Amino acid sequence: MSIVQIIILSIIGLAGGGIIAAGVFALITTTGVMTRFAEKTHTAKYVRQYENAVAFGAILFNIFWVFELNYEGMKLGNQLLALIGLCHGIFVGCLAISLAEALNATAIFARRMKLAVGLSFIVLSVALGKGVGALIYFFSMN
Repeated sequence: MSIVQIIILSIIGLAGGGIIAAGVFALITTTGVMTRFAEKTHTAKYVRQYENAVAFGAILFNIFWVFELNYEGMKLGNQLLALIGLCHGIFVGCLAISLAEALNATAIFARRMKLAVGLSFIVLSVALGKGVGALIYFFSMN
């Protein structure tokens, strides 16, 4: 490969990655995850910091991914990995709930199933099931 081809491929790769990242952050912003956190925790003045934390986390772990850095050589590597997994799980759960709320999927589900009470138990059982499944998967990988 010539240096010109490498430069062109690098530009295309960075541009594609930038477009995908912009789409992901647009999705996060339009679903209102950060504003919902701020609303529920009464910390509206820190919305910018929430958004910066999400962007920083994405950048940091993309660096880990691209350069194939691992946690094994680090002190507290497994604890750090568990903390990262917990943070990812919380974020994905909040994003899923935010999407469902934005689409009113929960209300539609409750109306179609003719649920009067117990919807909170269904949501809780789904969350616990996903958590237990993730733990089983996590511990079976070792």
